[in-house]
Amino acid sequence: MELTDLLAALVAADSVNPSLVPGGAGETEVAGVIDGWAREAGLESERLEETPGRPSVLVRARGTGGGRTLLLCGHIDTVNVEGMTDPHTPRIEGERLYGRGAYDMKGGVAAALIAARDASRLGLAGDVVVAAVADEEHASLGVQEALRNVSADAAVVTEPTELELAVAHKGFVWSEIEVTGRSAHGSRPHLGIDAILKMGAVLKELEQLDRSLADRTHPLLGRASVHASQIEGGVELSSYPAQCTLGLERRTLPGEAGPEIEAEIESLLERCRQADSEFQASHRTLLVREPFEIGQEQELVGLVAEAAAEVLPEPPKITGASYWADSAFIAAAGIPTVLFGPGGEGAHAVEEWVSLADTEAVARTLVALAARICA
Repeated sequence: MELTDLLAALVAADSVNPSLVPGGAGETEVAGVIDGWAREAGLESERLEETPGRPSVLVRARGTGGGRTLLLCGHIDTVNVEGMTDPHTPRIEGERLYGRGAYDMKGGVAAALIAARDASRLGLAGDVVVAAVADEEHASLGVQEALRNVSADAAVVTEPTELELAVAHKGFVWSEIEVTGRSAHGSRPHLGIDAILKMGAVLKELEQLDRSLADRTHPLLGRASVHASQIEGGVELSSYPAQCTLGLERRTLPGEAGPEIEAEIESLLERCRQADSEFQASHRTLLVREPFEIGQEQELVGLVAEAAAEVLPEPPKITGASYWADSAFIAAAGIPTVLFGPGGEGAHAVEEWVSLADTEAVARTLVALAARICA
């Protein structure tokens, strides 16, 4: 099965993340496709499934021994298919393949698998391992499990980077703020404290914080930011609301960490308390995903650039990715990591496609990289 056929088979396998969409199919079917393909290609395949129904697959092209290991990582879960027509029926138009997950990121997974197969024919000393991982779109269960079962000397995450070499990406912190008021009948303002109105002070402070973050920038990633994502409060029109809850997201740059963001939010709330003696609020951190960066002088960056220059008309542009990716976990495990993947459009959108020409170029680049790292 060649690249286009493999990619079509991956897209045809429904792998909507059930942690995002209740009743979603999960990764079982697509993991089976990968496992079967790998065995037919003469590669080793190991299924990981610490969380029932959420499998990942490690595919290994084993070398002759004594060489370095290259890890190629991509996620096999997808987001929802709401509004899409035949989302799991792959459609080819020109050099584009359409379907849910084609761009984000089964194109990159297919390129990694083909690269591992082709690298296995080169007689390399080191191994090439593909980690096709579950749950990146939610809690990254898959990559964390994979890292407990494999070690490597270098890694490439094949997220769609438009054939650019990404050496950094933002992180994020999700937080929740709850403002407490006092419930009362709407006709008795002397008894009630409106939690929703009190949240207005928080929103004003958040706006000021976001403006100040505009001055905190990264040469490849742009500015840090914060935004209010969700708000909920009150039970009926005739009553003063006793609670109002705000969900927010803080996008972080390399060098910013979770505890710093927690302190930032607490300082914001303290300013609200000082301005209003009736203001009562608490906050909690829901999820922290750290930013990622590798120095451009690192060996891996140069090797990927050299490998890509063999395939592309010119060396790839060094860039940063605006989104978060599993690369942060891999780098935190001490493995030098970059991102390099195909172009296309439609991540999390109603129409999604990946460039077949780009996907082929990624596969060829990864083979050239393996020849350098695993020789």
